Amino acid sequence: MRLWRWRRNPLRRRGDIIEAWVILAVWAVVLVGSTVAAVTTFRAADAMYARQRAERHPVSAVLVTDASSVAGDEDASGDKVPAKVRWTVPGGSSRTDKTLVDAGQTAGTRVTVWADARNRLVTEPPTSAEAAFEAALLGGAAALALACAAIGAGAAARHGLAQRRIDSWGAAWELADPRWGHRTG
Repeated sequence: MRLWRWRRNPLRRRGDIIEAWVILAVWAVVLVGSTVAAVTTFRAADAMYARQRAERHPVSAVLVTDASSVAGDEDASGDKVPAKVRWTVPGGSSRTDKTLVDAGQTAGTRVTVWADARNRLVTEPPTSAEAAFEAALLGGAAALALACAAIGAGAAARHGLAQRRIDSWGAAWELADPRWGHRTG
């Protein structure tokens, strides 16, 4: 009885066949499409994080200002606060910029900051384990999003088919009802 929509049957309607194909398509997208989306997203995110680890390098810098925590500082992040640092680029020139450092450090303290190929300050790249975990989360989210979209589209299509079926039954009843005489209600 599970495959009743696929078997020959004099009571089978065209809408039943369409609904069967919609269900099959939804399952195919959920199983195959979500797997492909998860793997593709995981690989792309992992490659991006690997590229960040390759392009970014640690730089020794000196605090120019005290790293004191100020209440209501919007740039603060957990136990990190914004402070001005100075570092030397490979050409020998000195650069100064603002970045997040551990709170409570005084001016003149050596800190490690991260720079990109243009010697601009950037955030520390994620470790391999952190990158793999985040890439897996992004892959799972992509798979879930595609599965939800496919299930939602399938439900909308099935709702439309059910509505057409109900309208068809109503039209058939309108043809048959006058032959029986009176209406109730």
